Amino acid sequence: MQNSEALALTAALLAAAGDLTRRINDGVVARGFEGLRPAHGFAFTRLAPEGATVTDLAAHLGVTKQAASQLVDELVRKGYVERRPHPQDARARLLVLTERGWACARAAEEAAADVVREWSALVGEGEVRDLCRQLLRLAPNGPLRPSW
Repeated sequence: MQNSEALALTAALLAAAGDLTRRINDGVVARGFEGLRPAHGFAFTRLAPEGATVTDLAAHLGVTKQAASQLVDELVRKGYVERRPHPQDARARLLVLTERGWACARAAEEAAADVVREWSALVGEGEVRDLCRQLLRLAPNGPLRPSW
């Protein structure tokens, strides 16, 4: 692959990722979840499985603990996240999604599915499945975070 082709590929991947992020966020807002930014959604992906500490979240997002703490404070104020005692570390707090946070995560999943359905209508479902398989080969373990 020549440099110009590689540049075109990277530009297309970044454009697709940016468009997908924007459209998921727009879909979440359209479903009634106001006051959120895409960075919040990336935080949700780390908190959703079983919660996380601020340190875990900072590493996931690629930001300082202070920046992660500010983001968490905002999500707590808006009712999407709550702090609980950590089951294994008395000094730490476990951050978990509230019912509102889980509802927002489901809205994001629906918005993502809407976008993927549009892609499938445009290029075919088989092509989208192939694209997914190939991208998972290239980046099997994420992390799923913004490119600051």
